[in-house]
Amino acid sequence: MKRKRYTKEFKAKVALEAIKGQKTVNEIASEFGVHTSQINDWKRQLLTGMPQVFDRQGERREAGRFFRL
Repeated sequence: MKRKRYTKEFKAKVALEAIKGQKTVNEIASEFGVHTSQINDWKRQLLTGMPQVFDRQGERREAGRFFRL
């Protein structure tokens, strides 16, 4: 049996639903067809990675990657 592969957009969408707190993790798991422990892992990953979104050095690194000649 093959493992399911999820896109980063799907993971972010599910994790964001969990962070909002409007539904239980069990409700989200049923809605998206994902195990509750997987949702909790994605939620944790999103919360620990969020500060990097605001990292100015990261912005410069990314911009340099796309605009080099």
